[in-house]
Amino acid sequence: MLAVSDDPNAPFIGRYFLIVDDFQGMRTMMREMLRTFGVKNIDVATTGIEAVAFLEKNKYDVVLCDFNLGPGKNGQHVLEEAKHRGLIGPSTAWVIVTAEKTADMIFGAAEYMPDDYILKPVNEATMRSRLCKIILKKTALIDVEKAIRAKDYSRVVDLCDRLAETNKSNATELQRIKTGTLLATGQHDLAKLAFEQILSKRDIPWAKTGLGKVAFYKNDVDRARQLFREVISQNAAYLEAHDWVAQCYEAAGELEEAQRTLVRSTELSPHSVLRQKNLGVIAHKRGDWDTAEKAFRKTIKLGEFSVHKSPVAYLGLAKVCMKKNNYAEALQILKNVHKEFEGAEVAFNAKVAEGTVYLNAGDYTSAGKVSKEVVELIRSDDNKKNTSVMLEAVELFLATGDKEAAENLVENIVKNNHENVELLSQVNELYNQAGFHDKGEEIVNKSRQEVIELNNQGVLLAKDGKLDEAIRLLNDARTMLPNNKRIMINLVNMAILSMRQNGKNDYLMQMAKECLEQVIKLDRQNEWCERVRVALDAIPG
Repeated sequence: MLAVSDDPNAPFIGRYFLIVDDFQGMRTMMREMLRTFGVKNIDVATTGIEAVAFLEKNKYDVVLCDFNLGPGKNGQHVLEEAKHRGLIGPSTAWVIVTAEKTADMIFGAAEYMPDDYILKPVNEATMRSRLCKIILKKTALIDVEKAIRAKDYSRVVDLCDRLAETNKSNATELQRIKTGTLLATGQHDLAKLAFEQILSKRDIPWAKTGLGKVAFYKNDVDRARQLFREVISQNAAYLEAHDWVAQCYEAAGELEEAQRTLVRSTELSPHSVLRQKNLGVIAHKRGDWDTAEKAFRKTIKLGEFSVHKSPVAYLGLAKVCMKKNNYAEALQILKNVHKEFEGAEVAFNAKVAEGTVYLNAGDYTSAGKVSKEVVELIRSDDNKKNTSVMLEAVELFLATGDKEAAENLVENIVKNNHENVELLSQVNELYNQAGFHDKGEEIVNKSRQEVIELNNQGVLLAKDGKLDEAIRLLNDARTMLPNNKRIMINLVNMAILSMRQNGKNDYLMQMAKECLEQVIKLDRQNEWCERVRVALDAIPG
């Protein structure tokens, strides 16, 4: 906390400010105003791109950002990118200084939770008063931010609890940081307890939404949907609850209701890139090509300058064009994907889609050529591909007669997902549709058995007291099969057992945390994550 001082400039001394505004007069006025407050460290950006460049290089205490910044990124784009990429943390104050008052702007920017809005024209008294309050609040969060950046999540939670007892003005933000950390690290029972404690005092939309998330992650989809609907009934404009209702419907297989929910939320907030993309994805799954096309086109337009610009919208639009027999546009969109995005996974996804377009167009010669290119991409890649796209690649290989490539890819899919019954059934169905009855089941069973035997070998070594050998075996298997949850779960359990017997080991601890993070990415609803987090924290230092 800042020491109490009679100097009205005390809160500003030593602070670092970034001003983002496209008008020279406004930049000059705010800079001079800050100087009268005693601020010496002031950077100035004229565009969104410049602002992001400054944020990449420097740590700021306060960012004063206009909404309209001329062509390119606007203030909302800069804020969402700063938060998405971790360029700012809880101790940085973000203040939108704007003349913009439209509902669309307010809804859009509010989702990324700026710390304050100051409407232009700005006067010195208002600026000083508002900034003093914000700086005092944010200073108390410096240690919390340090713990977050160090990924010391136990300390984050502990700091939030301790600070909340003495710092009432920050109580809500500390509660949100604490519960967000518990959810992100898979500690669902502790998150549930925290949300219930908050709600016992007051019915708060974000806390009830958080309780709904816990229910969702614990596979109680009906209870989750009930909680989200209660939030909406009390606050129809609380957009996050709408998004989660749609997720509940999707999880229950009620895609029509999921789409209706997303349509309503996009009407409330029409400029959300992520919401438009999700609407396109759901509509595409339902075969509602018109709605999917409209949503994907809008996503591409809205996302031009956003950190959430995504190849998913481009690929989805290409597939919709294919379904509408507009093959030329589909192929042109896929060419644009290669220009707009980098990375092996994007290249793989686009190339598989290209082959599928040629197949649907009846151009089997081009489909065969693309199929060979996909094989080469698989050989050069690192195993981290989207499973649904891998299934599309299998279908492409089977249709173009490359049975060997199909079998090799299926083995990879099965070995990384050998307990996923639904996925294995999809593999069988692909082979049946291609006329290779029983072949899919044969490959699936063989690949599953190999993984089961590998896992069992590790478990037997551990039971025989050969923990080091068991850990080496399963860690090698993890390298080959980075998405196999069972291998990672058994590996972590063995690492914990080893550390309980022999004391904490930095290598094993790091390996266990890496596996835990990967399992959470693959399956947020896996309750093992919470138990193992507690077990790792309990290992004496």
